[in-house]
Amino acid sequence: MKYFLIAGEASGDLHASNLMLALQAQDTQAEFRFFGGDLMQAAGGTLIKHYREMAYMGVLPVLLHARTILHNMKCCREAIRTYRPDVVILVDYPGFNLRIAKYVKTKCHIPVYYYISPKIWAWKKYRIRAFRRHVDRMFCILPFEKAFYRSLDYPVDYVGNPSVDSVATYREKCRDGKSDSPQDGRPDESPLIAILAGSRRQEIRKNLPALMDAALSFPEYRCVIAGAPGLEKDDYAKYMNGRNVPVVFGQTYTLLENSHTALVTSGTATLETALFRVPQVVCYSFPGGWLVNFIYRHFFHAPYISLVNLIGGREIVQELFGAKFSRKRIRAELKRLLHEPAYRRQMQDGYDEVIRLLGQPGASQRTAGLIVEALK
Repeated sequence: MKYFLIAGEASGDLHASNLMLALQAQDTQAEFRFFGGDLMQAAGGTLIKHYREMAYMGVLPVLLHARTILHNMKCCREAIRTYRPDVVILVDYPGFNLRIAKYVKTKCHIPVYYYISPKIWAWKKYRIRAFRRHVDRMFCILPFEKAFYRSLDYPVDYVGNPSVDSVATYREKCRDGKSDSPQDGRPDESPLIAILAGSRRQEIRKNLPALMDAALSFPEYRCVIAGAPGLEKDDYAKYMNGRNVPVVFGQTYTLLENSHTALVTSGTATLETALFRVPQVVCYSFPGGWLVNFIYRHFFHAPYISLVNLIGGREIVQELFGAKFSRKRIRAELKRLLHEPAYRRQMQDGYDEVIRLLGQPGASQRTAGLIVEALK
């Protein structure tokens, strides 16, 4: 069968590539064309547009690059029309993908499947109308999403979480023992504080200085920054004020496995940190301070910003964002995690509940099986 996939950022590229490999295992005639990245290209098929040409986030960047975005949509529609795939598989990235879904359903009459639901349970619940009209099947990766969509009378499949798969694969490769600890010139016995300051340049700019200041307040600990895919050391160095803190790329799981505690921005990284059972502080800087918290309390549907708390259904980790984001608060919470064993154990007990709710590895394989079965 012929598959057309669209992933608009690095995480989508990863999850879509794993889905492609799983589809190949269950459909020996599988052919792929896609908007995506290097990992999808390595899985096989034809890359039409790289996500680096598509990843515009926020109102101003979208307005400034409106012509490019419209060109990308036109290119995508034309590619689907000429390829005539058996199915179009959309991976998150709703601003772009929902417009493509409408075109595919109304003009091409091709099945549309969605892998990894957009976060309409947090905001933009009205998008459920677009799902009902233009998406034939939704495959969710967060356990609470099934009940959420059921409340909106829209059936979905919970297939498991790709981060569970990724961590399980990493651990299988390292089953003979822990991987090497990231080095920064200090003895191995010095415990690590990991800093995961975001995946985009604007997140690094807003979050990294405060996170570094907090971590460096405890000189008995090493501090190592996890470099995000698509970024370079210079993207971090400009906000480090000359301080010699190592940045490691492609070693996030190795860093987490060897870390004592972590400072993490919201996103998939909070869940990955929990899967490694590393106590963490969730920190995210927003302009606007108290106004951000007011808007969040009164206009957002989700009670938390971190996946750990959302899945657990309660406050397992501290969320310091908006008016709560400050060097003083981050230091205070980090101090508790470094020096209060009972507090650490309480958080790790919460992680264990989250891990149980997520279920076993195999999200890509389950999703591929459901897609192939439906298309047959």
